[in-house]
Amino acid sequence: MNANTRLEADRAIHRDGVVRASLNFIGPADGKPETYNYTPPPGVPVRNFGDDPHEVAIRDLRADPAAASLDREGFAVLRHRSAERDFADEAAIVGAYYAETEALLRQATGAHRVFIFDHTIRRRIPGQEDRAGQRQPVARVHVDQTLSSGPERVRRHLGAEAAALLDGRVQVINVWRPIRGPVLDSPLAVCDGSSLAPGDLVATDLVYPQHRGEVYSVRHNPGQRWHYLSRMMPDEVLLLKCYDSRETGVSRFAPHTAFSDPTTPPDAPPRQSIELRALVFGAT
Repeated sequence: MNANTRLEADRAIHRDGVVRASLNFIGPADGKPETYNYTPPPGVPVRNFGDDPHEVAIRDLRADPAAASLDREGFAVLRHRSAERDFADEAAIVGAYYAETEALLRQATGAHRVFIFDHTIRRRIPGQEDRAGQRQPVARVHVDQTLSSGPERVRRHLGAEAAALLDGRVQVINVWRPIRGPVLDSPLAVCDGSSLAPGDLVATDLVYPQHRGEVYSVRHNPGQRWHYLSRMMPDEVLLLKCYDSRETGVSRFAPHTAFSDPTTPPDAPPRQSIELRALVFGAT
């Protein structure tokens, strides 16, 4: 395909600022869905459910990145230039980058306290499965927390303070940033939380050697509204809400997934990104 033909194909796919792509939703499960994060016992599958792929329309926010908000849609796009560039020094990430991001979240949400509890760097290796030590983009629609695991995060990380903190508003927010840009390979699609229907979110166990965590898998629903920000740069961040204790008037969860953009050039560099996960207290 020559350059002109490619351009016309891209225009057709992106007509009206929309790209159509296949996303992996949860299929039928044998009991409560579960995924092992280590090699399971003999005869036990890594997952007891399959994927249910559906082609969906994913609207590009590039024309108006400020159109989405944490309260209304459950996600937001912010401009923020970090002093960190390569994200190769763990001490610098946990020190200076955590501090930068805490300040960003305070400003964006009005929170009186922010506690960042971990981060993940993803540097895609084509053909590599996501696993400890070599984290890859997750091409399955999910939410990192649930109605149960969100509060449990507060108890796990903040101990004696947890009961008092849980009396106020608590959010779990992921801060997602490209390390290299523009992101052409494996961009992130995010669902407008206000378009979710009852039953779309499916509690799914994550099985570790010493404990079980819980996330949401997501069933496909044609009423869901999907978005992404094309060609993201390192000075752009996505805030993704993974839990909100407020029960009315807001989106409490923002499902998300990496996806294969049909317009991605074959020579696009593999995606590199970092996500921080934070407990956000008292936001207005």
